Amino acid sequence: MNDGKRALIIFPTYNERENIEEIIGAVLKQDPRISVLVVDDDSPDGTGQIADRLAEANPRINVLHRGRKEGLGRAYIAGFKWGIKHGFDFIFEMDADFSHGPEYVPDFLRAIEEYDLVLGSRYISGVNVVNWPMSRLLLSYFANVYTRVVTGLPVRDGTGGFKCFRREVLESLNLDAIKSNGYIFQIEVSMRVWKKGFRLKEIPIVFVDRQMGASKMSKKIVREAIWKVWYLRLMSILGKMR
Repeated sequence: MNDGKRALIIFPTYNERENIEEIIGAVLKQDPRISVLVVDDDSPDGTGQIADRLAEANPRINVLHRGRKEGLGRAYIAGFKWGIKHGFDFIFEMDADFSHGPEYVPDFLRAIEEYDLVLGSRYISGVNVVNWPMSRLLLSYFANVYTRVVTGLPVRDGTGGFKCFRREVLESLNLDAIKSNGYIFQIEVSMRVWKKGFRLKEIPIVFVDRQMGASKMSKKIVREAIWKVWYLRLMSILGKMR
């Protein structure tokens, strides 16, 4: 990352008290020009209060509280708007449960110097997933094949949530038009970026399933992804993804 440029890592949280302090410390160690924004959906377990305490002690830590649980997509949209408003050059999506390794952050920062959106991929160099049951691994892998076939999105891991954007990319999007949550949110945002002609780059990561806390996966999220990729394809055909 060039001198003078700043990166923001957004952590959307709901009941992540076991992970939040450690993950923040781990990412801040990667580069002194990195800051963190915790977007907390009023976690009953006190995640937001822990983040507030950390923010009081470190100006590189910021917290955005939301009044209720609205889903991953709404949390990221709020975080994107905050990052744009505060002038960060690069804005990350990243899970707070260590499934996305902090050690990959420097790889993203190197790649984003030449590309507009960098995506961490579990499937670009084999299958790099740890601690998932075979059923979930197969679901994820073939969901990505399905997504690529239906939408044409030229990435091998369209549902992944470890990403880095140039600020200008997010500024170009109509963020209020993005209504998706869950996996489909990741697909829709990448499609909108791709359809605008920005440069996408996948880099390999190893995804390690969470060790603490509860997964946010649900059947509703899977169902939304199955049917809505066809909606995204239709919007693309009609020229409404830009």
